[in-house]
Amino acid sequence: MKTQKRSQIDRALTKGYQAGASGKSWNNCPFDVGSARESWMAGWREGREDNWNGFGPAAQAQRLSNM
Repeated sequence: MKTQKRSQIDRALTKGYQAGASGKSWNNCPFDVGSARESWMAGWREGREDNWNGFGPAAQAQRLSNM
């Protein structure tokens, strides 16, 4: 049975969260326009918020797996 690819929106949210949690700038967004960019930015905001609130790598990984 073939596995389906994850949607671009879900992947963008995950990658945005990882970028935000690691302290990278929002200028690193690989998407120009569209819903993928919006999703990446939403993930980035959540990641930055978790980073500012002091969540460690273990807590970030757990939250990322729950997304």
